[in-house]
Amino acid sequence: MEAIKEHTGLVYPLDRTNVDTDQIIPKQFLKRIERTGFGQFLFYHWRFDDDGNKRAEFGLNQTKYNTASILLAGENFGCGSSREHAPWSLLDYGFRVVIAPSFADIFYNNALKNGIIPIQMDQLQLDQWMRQAEDATLTLTVDLESQRILDAENNSIHFDIPAYHKEKLLNGWDEIALTLQHQDKIDAFENN
Repeated sequence: MEAIKEHTGLVYPLDRTNVDTDQIIPKQFLKRIERTGFGQFLFYHWRFDDDGNKRAEFGLNQTKYNTASILLAGENFGCGSSREHAPWSLLDYGFRVVIAPSFADIFYNNALKNGIIPIQMDQLQLDQWMRQAEDATLTLTVDLESQRILDAENNSIHFDIPAYHKEKLLNGWDEIALTLQHQDKIDAFENN
């Protein structure tokens, strides 16, 4: 997993609530055995019509969001089934941060385990950023070390993240990397 200390990125506003994992990555694309390649199918039924053509009315298909790496979303983002493919598809598409008023618990933990920073944010602040990102473009800087978001007007907004997950993200440690930090103890156990 890639370490992340600070991320500055263009914001994409997905002003929808209860976005479930089936909408994030539809079931028919879950046939891959690796974690990569899912980004092309992100929000597939919203981004594409039945013939595979891009839907012009879906915001993510607009050129101004081509390089978006911060996703703003509504309440209960990532609800539904517990598929880990949802954060894989977001990350593979290029999103490193998802900001919403609330997340489904399993999605929240899967995002943290896969190198995405999920940030719970006050609805009023989120609404303000949504409008700014829809009207023009918005860039935010997320500083994980200080747990602050700096917006276009130099406002600094605090966010919370569990210390355990913060340390893992800052160091790029996934569950395997954490286990391998105890390699000497594992070797000693295996040699007994």
